[in-house]
Amino acid sequence: MSDEAEVTALGSESTGRLTGLEKGLPGLGHDRVDLASIAGAGWNLLRGDLPLPACTLGRKALEHNSKRMLRFLEAFAPNIVLCPHGKTTMSPQLFQRQLADGCWGISLATFHQLRAARRLGFDRIFYANELVGLQEIAFVLQELGADPAFDFYCLVDSIDGVERLRRSAEQSSPGRPVQVLVEGGFPGGRCGVRTVDSALDVARAVHASFPHLCLVGLEGYEGVLQTKPKDERQTAVPSFLDILLEMIRACDAEGLFNARDRIMLSAGGSSFYDLVADIPRYLQLSRQVQIVIRSGCYLTHDSGLYARLFEDLKQRNDIAQATHLSFEPALEIWCHVLSTPEPDRIVLGAGQRDFGHDAGPPVMLKTAQRGVCTRLLAAGSYEIAIINDQHTTIKLPVGHGLGIGDMVALSPSHPCTTFDKWRLIYEIDDSYNVVGAIETFF
Repeated sequence: MSDEAEVTALGSESTGRLTGLEKGLPGLGHDRVDLASIAGAGWNLLRGDLPLPACTLGRKALEHNSKRMLRFLEAFAPNIVLCPHGKTTMSPQLFQRQLADGCWGISLATFHQLRAARRLGFDRIFYANELVGLQEIAFVLQELGADPAFDFYCLVDSIDGVERLRRSAEQSSPGRPVQVLVEGGFPGGRCGVRTVDSALDVARAVHASFPHLCLVGLEGYEGVLQTKPKDERQTAVPSFLDILLEMIRACDAEGLFNARDRIMLSAGGSSFYDLVADIPRYLQLSRQVQIVIRSGCYLTHDSGLYARLFEDLKQRNDIAQATHLSFEPALEIWCHVLSTPEPDRIVLGAGQRDFGHDAGPPVMLKTAQRGVCTRLLAAGSYEIAIINDQHTTIKLPVGHGLGIGDMVALSPSHPCTTFDKWRLIYEIDDSYNVVGAIETFF
C-alpha cells in the first residue's frame, strides 16, 4: 500500500463519516460526507467550491518538510530518532504520514491526546509530561497489560510522582514495568528537577521501584527558551543542555538505569533540535545512547516564529547547509474580503477563532481574484490592525486593488494554536484542487 493510500485508509477506518457540522464543509448536499471521499469530490478552492474561512495544507509542502527533517537528522548519527510532538496537529492522517516516512513514534502531552492516539491505533507513544492523575495512570496500566505492542514512556520529576506511579503499578500488575525518564528543568522554567542532586534522588527512587517502574533515560525541554532575545537564548539553550548531560552522566555512573539495551536522552523541540542532535559527539555512557528528538512544527512550518528561528538554525549549523535543509509553510487560512470601509482598510472574514496569534499575527500571504492566485504586497506594505473573533482588519496603501469577495490566504505563526481551531482541514495541490482531507482530535 502506498503512503497516500495508508493515510486515506486510516482516516476512513478510524473515523467514518463527518457529522456535516464541521467548519469549512460545503453546505449544499453535503450533510453527510465520508472523509475519504473528499479527495474525489472535484472541489477547487479558487473556484469557490468551499465556504470560507477554510483551513488548507499544501500537500507538496507537507511531503517536502516530512522527508527533509529525517534526512537532516540522519546526517548526525544512526541512533537519533524523530518522535514528533503530535499535539501540534492531533491528526491521525498526519501521524501516519510521519511514521510512514520514518519517524520512531509520536509524542503527546495530555491524557486526552494519549487516549485519542490509542483509540486510533498508535502503539509507540512518548508522553512528554508527568503522569500524575489516577485516571490517567490506570488507563496506561490497563493498556500496558492488554496490549504487548504498546510501547509507552512518561516523565517523573519528584519522588512523590515516582511513588504515585509505583503504588498504582504494584496494585494493577500489568505484567511489565512502566518506562520512565527523569525530567530535567531549569530555574524559572516549567517542570523538571533543577539540580544534579535532585535528578539523582528521583532516579534512585525509580531504580528502587523496579520491576514496577523502569528508568530508561533522561528528558528535558529547551523550547520554552525560544522567546528569549537571541543573544540570551544562544547561551541559555547550550547551558541547559549541559545540565542535562551532567544529570545523565551522574545517573549512569551510579548504575541507575534499569533498561539494559540503551540509555535514552530526549529533548529537541522545533527550534533547537540541531543542538540536541549534536550531543552524541560529547556523550559517552556505559551503553548506547538513543537521542529522541520531539520537534512537532517542522511538518507544516510557519511564516512567523519558526521561520525566524529556522534562519538562526541555518546560520549556526553546517550540516543544515550541507544537507540543504529547508522547510515550506504548508498551513493557510483562506477567507474573503468582507468589507472595504475606508480607502486604506479591508476587513477579512477570519479572526482569532480561525487562527492563532499567540506568537504574532499571521502573514498576508496570497490573494486570489476571479479564480487567479497571486502573491500579495511585500510584508512591510500592510499592517494587521485589529484581530477580532471572526474578523481581521488590515491597513493597506490606498489603491490596493482588493474588492469584496476577493480571497486572501493568511499564513499563521506557530501552527499549534491554529490546528486546534479546525476539525476538518483540506489538502490542496499547486492548482488549489482539493486532493484530500485530514481531521483533528483536540
